[in-house]
Parts: sequence; structure tokens; C-alpha cells
Amino acid sequence: MPKYFLKPCCFLPMFLFIMGCGDSEQNATDLFSLEIKNVQKTYNQDDAVSVEVIGKKGKEVESVAYSIDNGERVSENVISLEGQKMGNRTLHAYIVSEGKTYELSKPILIIPSKNPTIYTYKILETYHHDIKAYTQGLEFFKDTLYESTGQYAHSSLRKTNYKTGEVLQKFDLAGHYFGEGITILNDQIYQLTWREKTGFIYNLSNLEKTGSFAYGQSKEGWGLCNDGKKIYKSDGTQKIWVLNPETLAEEDFIEIFAHKLVIDNVNELEWVDGKIYANIYQKDAIAIVNPHDGAVEGVIDLKGLQDQVTQHTALDVLNGIAYHGEPNMLYVTGKNWDKLFKIEVIKK
Repeated sequence: MPKYFLKPCCFLPMFLFIMGCGDSEQNATDLFSLEIKNVQKTYNQDDAVSVEVIGKKGKEVESVAYSIDNGERVSENVISLEGQKMGNRTLHAYIVSEGKTYELSKPILIIPSKNPTIYTYKILETYHHDIKAYTQGLEFFKDTLYESTGQYAHSSLRKTNYKTGEVLQKFDLAGHYFGEGITILNDQIYQLTWREKTGFIYNLSNLEKTGSFAYGQSKEGWGLCNDGKKIYKSDGTQKIWVLNPETLAEEDFIEIFAHKLVIDNVNELEWVDGKIYANIYQKDAIAIVNPHDGAVEGVIDLKGLQDQVTQHTALDVLNGIAYHGEPNMLYVTGKNWDKLFKIEVIKK
């Protein structure tokens, strides 16, 4: 006899419990169907989805509420997509029948309703930039430019004089960390690392490291920016994550779409007048992203800018956006570029 066995007094309740679980209700898909009347491959925020729930096997539908993802539930059969986020969303139907609630869902893909506005640029000023700096993050605080650089055994956090290129202060990361994007909020600097799933926190005044944080669901660490309240993080995919500024936990994300095209490899980020400006890795362009829904509202075409710097390898691409509060003006550089450019953004 086995060492452990059920006593007779325990067997009957356990047997009844197992029988009760086996006599479970039918699946919602066996009892109801969720129909989209105006089926489309893609939808945009100007569209509305017309839906209906149909009972099967004589099952009566007493009431239905609908939602997109975990948003507000509505009882109307025509659901407006105004204000919804871009990307793959889920349409939910919550069905009440005979006092029980069932749930059905269907995926829908939402894309921007308009093509992005195209911009070009004009070089206003050119400054010296350290050619050994593999730029990953760039951000102004007052009149000082802070920079994060990458590459294993060469990553750093720097405080610089942007007009001369002089490095005023520098903190070197341990050799097994690959530095990535930075942002400054509440007198602290937040810096990402690439594949190490670790971010660092520094005192703004002296670059003293004061803490660290771990990533959540995001794949890697690429770019950072903030709107004064929340922190935004790219991970090299089409997603930009929204971080809690106190805990650095990933609370939400948007997916980046330019009309019918999903934009991945989202890299260095900058917050500019209510929008997220994003470098797209290995592209001579900056995407202007709506932070609420992920729609690309504009694209700054920076072709030809890399021709102005000393050429190295294919890895020495555009990467580095800083905004100094001057309307329609940006400071941009790239990985191992020997110049920092002040440019005017002009509608094409």
C-alpha cells in the first residue's frame, strides 16, 4: 500500500468535487457567436464597428455590453473607435443569459486615419561632438547637455558643454553593461542598458548612482523620455512603454503605426511639445508620435545629414535627439558622429 492514501471519510467529498468540475458549463462559443457586420482588414479612429451577438441552440441573449480591450463598456451595437490606440486591439462582448455572464472576443487592427506630415530640415549651427561617443541618449537640462553612450566596456553617462563638445563630467558603466537611453525627471537621471534588463538612477547634480530598476515585460532597453509626469521607454520593437515614475513599473504601452505600416526598431526618444520624437534605428528619419494612441503624425526626413560627419561604419547611424525649448528646433547627432547639429524643422 502507498505510504500516503485518502481516508474513507475524505474520499467522498473529493469524489463529489471532481464530479462537479467535470459537469462544467459549455463554452461561450458553443452558446453564442460574436458577429462583426462591417468586417475590414483594418480600421481607423474615424470608423465604427457594427457588432451583434447571436444565441445558438435556442439560447436567449438578455443583454450585451461591449468594450475595446479593458476600456469603458457600452451597450450600443455600433462602437466608435475614436480615441482608440493603434495596433492589435481586442473587441470584447459580455453576454448575460439566464442569470449567467459569458464573454466572447475578436481581434481588430486599428491604424491611423491619415498619412503623416513630412518635414525636412535646415542646419542652423554645427558643434564639435566626441567621435568616440556611441550616442544612445541625449537630453538637455537647463543649458547643459547630458549624454548616454553605448558599447560594452565603453558605456558612460556624461555631462557636456554642447557648444564646445567638452565633457564636463563622466561616469563609466561597468564593462558588462551596454548603455542606452536617458531621461531627466525630478532631479534624477534615468539610464537604460541594452540587454541586461537593468536601468540605473543617478543624482542630477553630481552623477552619483543612487539606485537601479529592473524591466518588466519589455524586451530590451533602447530609448527614454518623459512628459514631466510619466516616463516613456522604447525596447527596439514597435512598442513604447509607459512607466510609473515612482516605481519604474511598466503600466501600459502604445504601438507605433504610420498609416498602414507598423514602425519597429523604435530607438532614442525625446519629448517635444506634447509629442514623442523617436529615432528609428538605421533610418535617416525621426517619427513624431502621438503619445496617447501611437499614431505617427509626422516624419522628419534627415537624409544627407550623415554625409556631413566623418564616416566610419554602417553602425554609425543617426541616434540622438535633444530639445532645448526652441520652437521647431532640435539638436541631433549620431553614433560616433564628430558633430552635433542644431536644425530647424521645416514642413516639406
